[in-house]
Amino acid sequence: MKKSIQTLLFAGLLVAFSCKQTDQAPTETTTEAQATEQPSGQSGVKDETSSPNIVQTAAGSKDHTTLVAAVKAADLVDALSNAGPFTVFAPTNAAFDKLPAGTVDDLLKPENKEKLKNILGYHTYVGSLKTEYMQDGQEFDMVFGGKVKITKKGDKTFVNGSEIVASIPTSNGIIHVIGDVLLPK
Repeated sequence: MKKSIQTLLFAGLLVAFSCKQTDQAPTETTTEAQATEQPSGQSGVKDETSSPNIVQTAAGSKDHTTLVAAVKAADLVDALSNAGPFTVFAPTNAAFDKLPAGTVDDLLKPENKEKLKNILGYHTYVGSLKTEYMQDGQEFDMVFGGKVKITKKGDKTFVNGSEIVASIPTSNGIIHVIGDVLLPK
């Protein structure tokens, strides 16, 4: 009994000394340049085993480089990398090319960041909307800009008249690929 009390006492002292905090200030090991290179927030999390999120999936698509550039310019990478779930109606590069000449370049300028956020927010729904559960005439409130309207024609689904040509599940929601840029009304 005496031996077990001594052992417990020794273990308690060992824990107490190992947890003792020092009065020294922590040293900075990260340089300012390193801190600015590494993204903070959810987009900075590196995970090679999980399914990619919406931003990672779009970044891997050669058909969505303009959309990804817009998401970056609007500082929405972290927001769309969070847990969600989100539904993003993702215009292709060809959809952006349909806009009047100079529109995309103008929107990507820093002074138009809020306008760009509103347009991208009009493509984003908080929640996971699968096409098989969408019904003709349904409307959904988007993050910014109001509502979008779903129409069904046979086995095809449209959002504001733009056909959903593909649906890609991601770890934090779903991407519906569309051939037009949706503009808030």
